[in-house]
Amino acid sequence: MRFFPWGFWLLWVAAASSSSARSDGGNKPRSCAELRQLYGAKGFSPSGVPQAEISGEHLRICPQGYTCCTSEMEENFANKSRHEFEGMLKEATRSVQVILTAQYKNFDGYFQDLLNKSEKALYDTFPSMYGDLYTQNSKVFKDLYSELRRYYRGSNINLEEALNEFWIRLLERLFKLMNPQYYLPDEYVDCMVKHSEQHKPFGEVPRDLKLKATRAFIAVRSFVQGLGVGNDVVRRVSQVPLSQYCTRAIMKLMYCAHCRGMSNVKPCNGYCRNVLKGCLANQADLDPEWKNLIDSLLLVADRFDGPSNVDIVIGTIHTRIAEAISNMQENRESIKAKTFQGCGNPKLNSKASSAEEKKRRGKYVSEDKPSGLSSEKLVSDAKGKLREIRDFWVALPSTLCNEKVSSGSVNEDRCWNGMAKSGYLPDVMGDGLANQINNPEVEVDITKPDMTIRQQIMQLKIMTNRLRNAYNGNDVDFQDTSDDISGSGSGDSCIDDICGKKLSKSASTRPPETHPMPKQSGQGVGGNSNILLPSSFLLLLSLAAVAAQYLRR
Repeated sequence: MRFFPWGFWLLWVAAASSSSARSDGGNKPRSCAELRQLYGAKGFSPSGVPQAEISGEHLRICPQGYTCCTSEMEENFANKSRHEFEGMLKEATRSVQVILTAQYKNFDGYFQDLLNKSEKALYDTFPSMYGDLYTQNSKVFKDLYSELRRYYRGSNINLEEALNEFWIRLLERLFKLMNPQYYLPDEYVDCMVKHSEQHKPFGEVPRDLKLKATRAFIAVRSFVQGLGVGNDVVRRVSQVPLSQYCTRAIMKLMYCAHCRGMSNVKPCNGYCRNVLKGCLANQADLDPEWKNLIDSLLLVADRFDGPSNVDIVIGTIHTRIAEAISNMQENRESIKAKTFQGCGNPKLNSKASSAEEKKRRGKYVSEDKPSGLSSEKLVSDAKGKLREIRDFWVALPSTLCNEKVSSGSVNEDRCWNGMAKSGYLPDVMGDGLANQINNPEVEVDITKPDMTIRQQIMQLKIMTNRLRNAYNGNDVDFQDTSDDISGSGSGDSCIDDICGKKLSKSASTRPPETHPMPKQSGQGVGGNSNILLPSSFLLLLSLAAVAAQYLRR
């Protein structure tokens, strides 16, 4: 199993060794006297602590044989074990959050840096290349980069429409500047724009850039949002409290051996795994959708190379615009002739100046790739990190119960099994809530799944559908996927073209304002819904009809 085990067993061992009762070097068991002195047994003085065990009828969690523990000690152990386990669980999930946060910052900074450098290059080079063509229309370029940036950050913008609007505005401005000797009212300019689809004044640049830029921006935005959603899911799940039954089982696992004078005996591995599989059953149910999210992120990361290479597409937007302007400059006479043919000859402008003849004409220089920028290493590192955490939820119980914590395979017959120092006979349960019905160590109500975790499963489904569509170049609103997700609840994720055909109502790139989450109400996920069922609705209609007939009488 590919995972990152070192951090987890170190956390467990560190927490365990922080207990005074376990700081005995691993060999010497604590005596009853030492335990009572360390864990606040009232009624016993350090100088007069009896060395023998006492009757254990007072114990509520640990086995009720002869014991070193008083009721107060058992309660102290229960509180201590709960705090230790919750702390270790939060540390474990925090390690995943650290990975996702780091990747989010790396990619977000990289993508925004690409866009910023392209914009700066345009501002630095266009004044000298195009003169009045740029200086009198600088706002058009600034607005384009502003829209691209807003789209990437999550604003509700149709990216294709934003690009189309840019080219239309640029064409209107440039055509007027290139033909100052003519009077061009708005109606004539509108006619010119309509005919531009035929004579393509900018060449194939607008079409090519729109195709590649939309796919690139959809990919990078959904990828970064996917990292953010994954991080948010982990954070919310880490705050889910332990059940009362789990708290008792954890205490019995970690500290009841102390009460029997066996503080140096490790829990049996199977016993440890059964306890944690029961306590983390709801978390394990995240596994299928968590893997779908990770796999979808890996798919989208593959889109950063090839035809939609983000380095080239995002980092060279300014060069594509320069290429388009050069095309229009070189074909200005042909464009003018075709426009006059389609829209008629405009009137001469008596107020026109001769400044147009003095404007500079820039030469487009092709750039295959922005210098010094490459997403190859970022993508490679991200893929490695994402694969590390792919099995996180389902592997967590076994990882925490490794040989540094439990007995392992060497001492299977000389370990703490919850009752004595012996072997552990029960079978280890499967993963997830449904498999805990016969868990011998933890009482788990499989009919009452944790609603916070169910809601996070929905978040993963929603983001996975969005990522799968982004892989196919489709940007689908979360609202478009809500019906599929809240319907059957099967958890099957649509793949590639199937998902695109199923969810994409159009080729729109309109996104939600941010990566919004469904309301945390539990509706549609095994919770109580306020939505009227069809039968209820029909019943109401029938009652209304009867009432109406009665009133007419």
